[in-house]
Amino acid sequence: MTCAGCVATTPHPPQHAAMQMPSFIAHPALRPLMHTLVIAGIVTWLAVALSLHFLRPAHLVLGWSLLLLYLAAFLAEILLRDGRPRLQAALLLLEPALALALMWLDPGPGTAQVLLVVWITQVVTAWSPRRGVPAVLAADVAMYLVLRGHGYESPLVVTLLNVGFQIFAALCAHYAYGAGQARDRLARVNADLLATRALLADSARDAERLRVARELHDVAGHKLTALTLNLRALAADPQLEAREEVRVSQQLARELLGDLRGVVQALRDARGLDLGTALRALAAPLPRPSLRLAIGDDVHVTDPAVAEAILRLVQEALTNSARHADADEVHVRLARDGDAIAIHIEDDGRLRGAIHEGNGLAGMRERIAALHGELSLGTGARGALRIDARVPPMRDATP
Repeated sequence: MTCAGCVATTPHPPQHAAMQMPSFIAHPALRPLMHTLVIAGIVTWLAVALSLHFLRPAHLVLGWSLLLLYLAAFLAEILLRDGRPRLQAALLLLEPALALALMWLDPGPGTAQVLLVVWITQVVTAWSPRRGVPAVLAADVAMYLVLRGHGYESPLVVTLLNVGFQIFAALCAHYAYGAGQARDRLARVNADLLATRALLADSARDAERLRVARELHDVAGHKLTALTLNLRALAADPQLEAREEVRVSQQLARELLGDLRGVVQALRDARGLDLGTALRALAAPLPRPSLRLAIGDDVHVTDPAVAEAILRLVQEALTNSARHADADEVHVRLARDGDAIAIHIEDDGRLRGAIHEGNGLAGMRERIAALHGELSLGTGARGALRIDARVPPMRDATP
């Protein structure tokens, strides 16, 4: 019960597809129900439910009503995380009130107090300490008053004992949540490094091709041109013009110069950064969402700044789809739009609420604007975030 729902938000990667979830939980919106906190909380709730037979018959219906309301609030708070903060806060305040009301009916068995322990793990991972500590202190003071009002001989000792369990649960949840966040950050940094390394390696290969093309054109091409001119001068000599060797040498020099120009042109035309490899490297370490990439055959990026902007755009889209839409797949399509590149990104998740442009989306706009491009946000037919961007003509370093 000490691991919060958002601690275990890492879903099964594709290689675990054989371990299918029940069909009623396979929907992305219901996937949080399989988290550790939910399972532990339900088991705890069942234990408290078994103790309701200690209640007096007159309080039995009210006790079950309170307990069922607590379960509904508990599950709703898990499902509404990152979606409706005000409703989530109301549910987090409702849960301890229901647990305290259940304790007030009959605190004798001492099982309702454990509901506050489950609630503490939710508070730790949902609220900041400034907001969560006063709420927890108020709940513990109320628990002390309930126990004292029912005539407990040592209400303070019982309260402090429960506070000890709460602190233990809160620390476990806090460190587990921190470990989960660190793992996610490490995965994102690793993906970023892999993608950057792919772009750097491809940029280095591109620069080497350009250097070889220049050397062939400037050195070998120059000398072959000089050789052709000298052969032409020899062929003009009356004593050598009839020689077959001079004619063959002229033909070979012309053919070799033509072949060299073809090789140089091919090396220049082959330039361009391999965006596909970099984008797949960016998504590879992330268990979810997976990347579905489509790049037009006529899409060639020669400007590293444009390549980096596209890379960061897709990276932020993957992050947003995982955090806010609970998506399984992100579809990215790159296509030529005249001289520019059009980028279309859409996932298969569903936005929780309206689109709010935070730092991530603002960073997208800034990167595209720096290249004098355009970016628009919208929602698809299924309610998923849709990103459309257009990057104007790229710089060409070819002299």
